[in-house]
Amino acid sequence: MTALTHSTSAAPGLRADAIVIGVAKAAKGPVVAPGAESVDKAYDGRLAGVLETLGASGAEGEVTKLPAPSGIKAPLVVAVGLGAEPEKDSSFDPEALRKAAGVAARALAGSKKAAFALPLGDAADLGAVAEGVLLGAYSFDTYKENGKNPKARNGKAPLAEATLLGGKPRDAAYKAALARAVAVSEELNRARDLVNTPPNDLNPEAFAAIVQAAGKEHGLKVQVLDVKALEKGGYGGILGVGAGSASGPRLVKLSYTSSKAKKHLALVGKGITYDSGGISLKPAGHNETMKCDMSGAAAVFAAVVSAARLGLEVNVTGWLALAENMPSGSATRPGDVLRMYSGKTVEVLNTDAEGRLVLADALWAASAEKPDAIVDVATLTGAMMLALGSRTFGIMANDDAFRTAVHEAAEEVGEPAWPMPLPEHLRKGMDSPTADIANMGERMGGGLVAGLFLREFVGEGIPWAHLDIAGPAFNDGGPFGYTPKGGTGSAVRTLVRLAELTASGDLG
Repeated sequence: MTALTHSTSAAPGLRADAIVIGVAKAAKGPVVAPGAESVDKAYDGRLAGVLETLGASGAEGEVTKLPAPSGIKAPLVVAVGLGAEPEKDSSFDPEALRKAAGVAARALAGSKKAAFALPLGDAADLGAVAEGVLLGAYSFDTYKENGKNPKARNGKAPLAEATLLGGKPRDAAYKAALARAVAVSEELNRARDLVNTPPNDLNPEAFAAIVQAAGKEHGLKVQVLDVKALEKGGYGGILGVGAGSASGPRLVKLSYTSSKAKKHLALVGKGITYDSGGISLKPAGHNETMKCDMSGAAAVFAAVVSAARLGLEVNVTGWLALAENMPSGSATRPGDVLRMYSGKTVEVLNTDAEGRLVLADALWAASAEKPDAIVDVATLTGAMMLALGSRTFGIMANDDAFRTAVHEAAEEVGEPAWPMPLPEHLRKGMDSPTADIANMGERMGGGLVAGLFLREFVGEGIPWAHLDIAGPAFNDGGPFGYTPKGGTGSAVRTLVRLAELTASGDLG
């Protein structure tokens, strides 16, 4: 990952391949953002005019490269758009800084060192820029021909080193912000790696082994239930989904405990390492990216490790429900009835509605420990993508205040999300003449139906939220901001923020 340093040195005197500055969009044209005053001075105060001549406007995502004048040791200046200029006496939104830093880091692939002279009003701004650089420079090159010397971007390695200019490097708040950004970004990028790993190398057993290794590294307790243990425990949902695969399912419990904790947060992640749809086979064109169906489990894994690395004063337990959904002679059939870990029976009407089955078992297991709150994360329904598009995840909950708190946490860290209802009238559609409940209901509002199904397996009195990340978990299009093509690490930052708020007593 890109190496980060923090300095108060003046940008012109730094030896680097490029100096990154911010440009904002104003009514009269582009304006140079704070932090780049010394660079503007080297252009005799005419940098904004030069950029406008080159076609720059300051719009979000815009990158303009120009040769540095005499007086600047770096040969190149990279001006990146920050979007609209903030009103007087206000600062740039941290998400605007995060996106700009990500765009610049990606544009500087192949460079050894870059200095970022973006606006740093406070420690939070430093953290946002640091995250943007580390997430924007991400590249997945494990399967490239020369993996030891990554050349993923047109033969260019990711930006090797970045120096963040401004702020107070010796101040405790700035040091903490930088350390937090590094820890969370490293774990988020680990989640991206897992999502991008092909399913022939990441089956449930392999995923569990990765978690065990990380547990040893970070002092976490890891418990893995294999097929025999799942059978003994009666985890009918996870076993039913994994029945058709040669790779047996797993339920992984990953626990971080703090001696100073007063609260316990449980996180549950859907971990379908490949989803063919099972007997209810997906149509052609819908299988190619189904390695990403374990994105929820990857997010939970990354969040628990982040909590440990940050030393948060909260107990965080992650439950990873891992299975491969395949069609075979042993696969669960439409019409089969599964007895879940909770004791309830479920009539399986569609084997491609499998995520809710593995989550149901994991939710009940999490509920047994009576945590203060449960949040599950899953690439659960195409219906949520139809409702919210490809960049926004939906939030459902059994408590309106808790749903609002989760939504505010997501927005705070820059993850687009939207609160969704759980209409009671949709529950009737899951009534089954054979079992306690069916895994399918009305077609319209399918994402909400899935949420209602999951609610059935949450322990009484426990605040619970469900994040359906089907849209933003995997980016099929081109990169944007600090988001790469492929696995995105969606929901990791929201979960970490929820853990922080739980530790401080400010959640809900």
